Amino acid sequence: MSLQVEHGVSLKAYNSFGIDVSAAQFAQAHTDDEVCAAIAHAKAQQLPLMLLGGGSNLLLTADVQALVLRMSGRGIRILSDTLERVVVEAEAGEPWHPFVQWTLAEGLAGLENLSLIPGTVGAAPMQNIGAYGVEIKDLFVGLTALDRQTGEVAEFSLEDCQFGYRDSIFKRQAGRWVILRVRFALSRAAHLNLAYGPVKQRLSEQGIDTPTALDVSRAICAIRSEKLPDPAVLGNAGSFFKNPLVPADLVEHLRKQQPDLVAYPQACGQSKVAAGWLIERAGWKGFRQGDAGVHKLQALVLVNYGNATGTQLLDLAQRIQADIKQRFAIALEIEPNVV
Repeated sequence: MSLQVEHGVSLKAYNSFGIDVSAAQFAQAHTDDEVCAAIAHAKAQQLPLMLLGGGSNLLLTADVQALVLRMSGRGIRILSDTLERVVVEAEAGEPWHPFVQWTLAEGLAGLENLSLIPGTVGAAPMQNIGAYGVEIKDLFVGLTALDRQTGEVAEFSLEDCQFGYRDSIFKRQAGRWVILRVRFALSRAAHLNLAYGPVKQRLSEQGIDTPTALDVSRAICAIRSEKLPDPAVLGNAGSFFKNPLVPADLVEHLRKQQPDLVAYPQACGQSKVAAGWLIERAGWKGFRQGDAGVHKLQALVLVNYGNATGTQLLDLAQRIQADIKQRFAIALEIEPNVV
């Protein structure tokens, strides 16, 4: 299959905010060869190359003067199976949640806490996605990526990826690496992470005393569905701000005025503050101006009620940042990539 390049393509259907901007050129890569062809085409056309996964961690603020390449390679395979350690590899274009459901259907535990997260497998390591006490790095074995600078294929170990909180070497070296496929170590014997209270509570309400990985996944899907809007119904990119890491003494100071401040001590000596709590306490939850707003049930989520532009959503985010900085002396960092 040769690379098919289109011109002046609307990206509305390719970003979860539903922002209607166009790409100067657009193509989908289903194979490694098509990725290489896209890189060569962009260079020949003197165009930047912008990679696109599921478009769920992206805020587009203007037309994109680039070749937008959507990673569309599909495929899942088991590389090794010793019961306690089953290595699974998935192509970058595999949608994340269906991939998690595939592993559970195969009787493999490990990724259940990451259920119902939007996006693709290839985009997951970029952000070191995480939820309910589990991050990608906890199950990660390795990945294969193409170096756009040299054209060579490289293999990355856990250490090579330099994972941090919603961070990785791929995010810090933006524009260099194209993730082609990712590998995870799962298990047929469940070692469940039930550290988060809402998950245990949901399972208890369902009368489940000895949950399976599938039970945990279903509970988390139910919780997320209640808290987070479906992008197919209401445009959004999930959590819009990172939970900030702040000095412990600042948390102690804030708790004198805000005894119910939600913050969690970290091994590094700092504390992770719940950004959603800060935004809700500042009165932004449910705020709406035109079609740009803050979700009525989850203050961490900015939403597009229909025809908001990326610029309007970014303006709202910056107003929230300025307000939180003034009220609490805490700087909020935007999680999605702003283009």
